Amino acid sequence: MAAKRYRDTTHRTFHRAADYAEGRATKRSRDTRALKRKSTWGRAVAAGEWAAAEWTALKQLWELGVPVPYPVQIHGTEILMEWITHDGETAPRLAQTRPPSPLLAHYYEQLVGVVTTLAVAGVAHGDLSAYNILAAGDRLVVIDLPQVVDLAGNAQGWTSCSATAPTSAPGSVPAGSRWTSRSCSRR
Repeated sequence: MAAKRYRDTTHRTFHRAADYAEGRATKRSRDTRALKRKSTWGRAVAAGEWAAAEWTALKQLWELGVPVPYPVQIHGTEILMEWITHDGETAPRLAQTRPPSPLLAHYYEQLVGVVTTLAVAGVAHGDLSAYNILAAGDRLVVIDLPQVVDLAGNAQGWTSCSATAPTSAPGSVPAGSRWTSRSCSRR
């Protein structure tokens, strides 16, 4: 098992949190006011909201069949989930690997499946990169899910992005594939 604990905003440096939290509603008006004031209580509420957002995303994506760690339980700002391993060791981030071409093609197919499933469900990861994907042998596992955004509820999700696939790895990406770009324009 792996435990992930969210710290309050005084102990983390994630500066774009508001972009991902847009469209999320708090149940109590007291919490909403505390969040806006960034009070001590507001920071505690924010940490709890990030944990709850990741927990909700883990459960939703697990039920959809997306390869994510199995969600075990949440308690306050701590989430207990499956520990992803390969050959008895913690699975490396995809960015730390150099897979051979056949395995890279298999990874690409898996990733297209993940992104397609997310799109059909009306959500986007929000921070999908080789640093948020674990390579557990021949399977990929998507991690770091508190930034999952509801495309209908978050205006940041409605962007138009396209760029042609990089040509640095000939043959590893099917011709005509489209990749998202950081230089997106609002519709």
